[in-house]
Amino acid sequence: MFYYLLKYVVLGPLLRLLFRPRIEGLEHVPESGPAIIAGNHLSFSDHFLMPAVLKRRITFLAKAEYFTGPGIKGRLTAAFFRSAGQIPVDRSGKEAGQAAIREGLGVLAKEELLGIYPEGTRSHDGRLYKGKVGVAVMALKAGVPVIPCAMIGTFEAQPPGKVIPTLHPVVIRFGEPLDFARYAGMENEKAILRAITDEIMYAILTLSEQEYVDQYAAVVKAEEAAAAEKQRRFPRLPLR
Repeated sequence: MFYYLLKYVVLGPLLRLLFRPRIEGLEHVPESGPAIIAGNHLSFSDHFLMPAVLKRRITFLAKAEYFTGPGIKGRLTAAFFRSAGQIPVDRSGKEAGQAAIREGLGVLAKEELLGIYPEGTRSHDGRLYKGKVGVAVMALKAGVPVIPCAMIGTFEAQPPGKVIPTLHPVVIRFGEPLDFARYAGMENEKAILRAITDEIMYAILTLSEQEYVDQYAAVVKAEEAAAAEKQRRFPRLPLR
């Protein structure tokens, strides 16, 4: 009930008024039945803008940190995500991926829409990164289509680290559903999972027209953070 209150009374109208998002390809989202919507992830505001424009309810697998943040801000964020029916996923440890898959399959078993960001984290520089294969596992195990989605302009409106978004034109573009029924029963084949995931990421890339990086975003973030720390600790002296 709180989900629909936010969508139709409080947050949804405000987001539409401020960002005036242009929606393309909404007819590709099925009116009923389970499906996965797989999108790029550029901004915290992605969690709100996509649900605001969809006719159906969508449940996202959200990182557990959104539910455990400290202080007033942390409690408000946690309360919002819980009330909106979003599912916390612990991304640490060996069982993290399996836990996310179990939760996602539970949503699909209820004939609902599942929202997932195959990159696994927000892009820190606006580029599109290599997708993780969990989305392929869920698509095959549940036997559901995957609808690619591109969020365009949300990085400029609210890049990582920016609390209050700025007004910027936003486009939300949905692509044609991807059917992977030809791979049914092959969810344990690593090569198949990689091929499916790459096909999904290519569809997102085509819609978003981002620059693509064939590495995991988390790995690139860690490498850049390590390089920055090394530079801070051992600054290069200017040449005389």
